[in-house]
Amino acid sequence: MAEGFLKSFDSKLEVFSAGTNPAARVSSRAIQLMKEMAIDIAAAIRNRLTNLQLNRSIMFITVCDHAKETCPIFIGNVKHRVHIGFDDPAEATGTEEEVLAVFRRVRDEIKEKFFGFYQSKLKESQG
Repeated sequence: MAEGFLKSFDSKLEVFSAGTNPAARVSSRAIQLMKEMAIDIAAAIRNRLTNLQLNRSIMFITVCDHAKETCPIFIGNVKHRVHIGFDDPAEATGTEEEVLAVFRRVRDEIKEKFFGFYQSKLKESQG
């Protein structure tokens, strides 16, 4: 979802989603709820991070609190490492309505925090 929002804020940004243990495909719930925001993430690809990818990155952003704890320590050319934490909606339990409510809450938090991050940290560097 964070990748989708960042790309919607600025189509010139190069953004890649990855994970420490990525799922085979993007969550159908995440796809559904991003469509509510007119953002299509159905074709998004999640990959396992490699040191080569990290060394080519300018910024490395972790989003799930679990990722912050489990991301490997690396030494590379990444200029900025940032953590913007959210609950992992994939861990939500309950009825479908309750799970979707968690996904919506996290989606909205991601949008708000990443828009602020884009405005304060990324927009100026793209100009």
